[in-house]
Amino acid sequence: MNHIFYLMGKSSSGKDTVYRRILAETELIPVILYTTRPVREGEQDGIEYHFVDEDRFREMQESGSIIEYRVYHTVYGDWIYFTAADSIPLSEGSCIGIGTLESYLKIRDYFGEGVVVPVYIEVDDDIRFLRAVEREKSQKKPKYLELCRRFVADSADFSVEKLAEAGISVRFGNNGSPEECAERIKRYISEIK
Repeated sequence: MNHIFYLMGKSSSGKDTVYRRILAETELIPVILYTTRPVREGEQDGIEYHFVDEDRFREMQESGSIIEYRVYHTVYGDWIYFTAADSIPLSEGSCIGIGTLESYLKIRDYFGEGVVVPVYIEVDDDIRFLRAVEREKSQKKPKYLELCRRFVADSADFSVEKLAEAGISVRFGNNGSPEECAERIKRYISEIK
């Protein structure tokens, strides 16, 4: 059976770094989500996300091709992140994606609990905050207010209670080397496949 391995964690927990490493070293197929947020420096359409405008989001919503979506009311306006049916090519093999706890639950409900496997990455808040600041500093126009909003929102979005309600008990610490974290996750995935 093909699976969807779904990486989650608070912002700046290293999800993207771990995701890229696992993609490069396995045969898992990437789940590429859609977003209406602006492209960050270094991102490419169709690689990190499919970057679309709100009109395209509404067209896809009306056609019934969206599995789940979230709207974030940022200090820079509303940003929509969503998963469309074409985001997950499960018929081609096992997939790996990144998302939120909320999106994980909706995708799990859509595909089934046995198909979608949660992979939760956690990092101590002090380390996570410093990583977030460093990442933001590298942008042409740093968005520090948005960084702070996300940092605070993550405490509620990934609370111990919500993780327990979602049945997420396996966690992968990423306070040190992302390579070590990726190796532990790869072993976990190989045990399930």
